[in-house]
Amino acid sequence: MNNVKHRLPMIAGAISLSLLAAACGSSTKSTATTTVAAGTATTSAGGTATTSAGTTAATTAGGATTAATGTTTGAGATTAATGTTAAGGSSAPVDVSKLSASLNASGSTFVGAFVTAAIDDFGAKAKGVKITYGGGGSGKGRQDLADQLVDFAGSDGTIADADKAKFKGGDVLYFPVIVAPITMSYNLSGVTKLQLSPATIAKIFQAKITNWNDPAIAADNSGTTLPAKPIVVAVRSDSSGTTSNFTTFLDKSEGTGGDGTWTLKTGSTVTWPAGVQAGNGNSGVAQIIKSTDGAIGYVDYSDAKAAGLTFASVKNKAGKFVEASLDGATAAATATTVKDNLTFNLAWADGDASYPIAAQTWILVYKNQTDKAKGEATKAFINFLLTDEQAKAASLDYAALPKDLDAKAIAQLDKIVIPA
Repeated sequence: MNNVKHRLPMIAGAISLSLLAAACGSSTKSTATTTVAAGTATTSAGGTATTSAGTTAATTAGGATTAATGTTTGAGATTAATGTTAAGGSSAPVDVSKLSASLNASGSTFVGAFVTAAIDDFGAKAKGVKITYGGGGSGKGRQDLADQLVDFAGSDGTIADADKAKFKGGDVLYFPVIVAPITMSYNLSGVTKLQLSPATIAKIFQAKITNWNDPAIAADNSGTTLPAKPIVVAVRSDSSGTTSNFTTFLDKSEGTGGDGTWTLKTGSTVTWPAGVQAGNGNSGVAQIIKSTDGAIGYVDYSDAKAAGLTFASVKNKAGKFVEASLDGATAAATATTVKDNLTFNLAWADGDASYPIAAQTWILVYKNQTDKAKGEATKAFINFLLTDEQAKAASLDYAALPKDLDAKAIAQLDKIVIPA
C-alpha cells in the first residue's frame, strides 16, 4: 500500500537551489547535488534552499489585483479558486517584470517541495527577484525570522507566546499555504498492510511497545501475521513542525485530551526514550525507515512518497482506520476552526473521513516591512503561493487550501505594510 514514487527526488535537511535563468522546469528534491534542466535550479544535499530569478506580484492568472504597496484596499470578495481578488477596485495590478529584490527564507522541510516548485514557477514570470529558501526545520525558520536573518519563514507550527517578544521586526502575519498528512511510515518485511490506533502509536514512541508482535499491535491488525522483530523508532533530530504536529495528535488523542497514555507532551523538540534513531528533516527520517527493516517513523506525505515508503492506516477520532491521503487532510481542514489570525491545527480533527495526523504550513512574514523592494517582492511571492501555485499542490503531493481559507489568506495580504 502507498509504496509510490514521488515526482521529485527527496529533499535533504537544507536544500540549496539557484535559479540561473527563467525557465519552466520543475524543482527537485535530492540527497545529492543535482542541476535541473534548462538552468532552472541547483539542489545540493544538506538543506532546502531555492533560488528564483523572478517573482510575480498582485496580478495573477485569474486577474488578481492585490496591491503590492501595503495600501489597504478594503474587504472586497475574493475568489480563491482563480486567484482573483476584488477589493473595491482601489488596487492596481503590479507589473511583476519591474520588481527587483533578493529574498532569503528558511524553515519547514514539510513544505519544501511546494515552495521550491513555486520559486521555480515564479521565476518564469519575473526575472528581477532572487529567492533563496533554506530548510533546517520550522524551528530554525522561526528563529531566523525572529533574528531578522530572513525575509520570510516556512513554519508548520505557531510562535509560542513566550517567544513573541523576541521577534525583532514586531508583529508577524500567518499565511497558510497548504495542508497535508503526516504518515506513519514503516518498513516491515512481509507486512504490506498495517493499522495503528493512537494508543498503540503512543506506546511505540514511548518505548512501551518494543516488538512488532506485541498484543496491542496484533489487536489493531486482526488476521495479520506480525514478526517477532524489534521496533526501530525514527524521529526528527532538528526543531521540527512535523514533530510538533505529530506530538499534538498524540497529546489530543492519548495525552491531555485522552486517558494520559501519552506523557511526552508536545513540541518542536521532544525528549525521546533512549534507543531511537534521529534524522535531519523529513527526508532524513524517511531514509532511516527505508534502510532499516523493522523501522517506523513520522514523515510528511510528500517525502514519504518520494522515498517510496509504505505507511499505516491510523484510527481517527470517529473510530475509523483512515489511510494517509490528500482527501483525508482536506477533510480535516474543512472540519477545523480557523482563528482570526489564520492559525489552526488539523491534528485529531472531527469527521469520519478526516485523517487524524494532518498538518498545515504557514509562511510567516513581518507585518511592517522595512524595505520597499523586498516588501513588494515578498508580498508578491506569497500571493503567488495562494493563487497560481495552489493548482499545482496535488501534483506535488500536497492538498490545496479550502477555498474559503485561501480567500481569507489572500485578503490578509493587505495587512502587509510596505514603506513608500
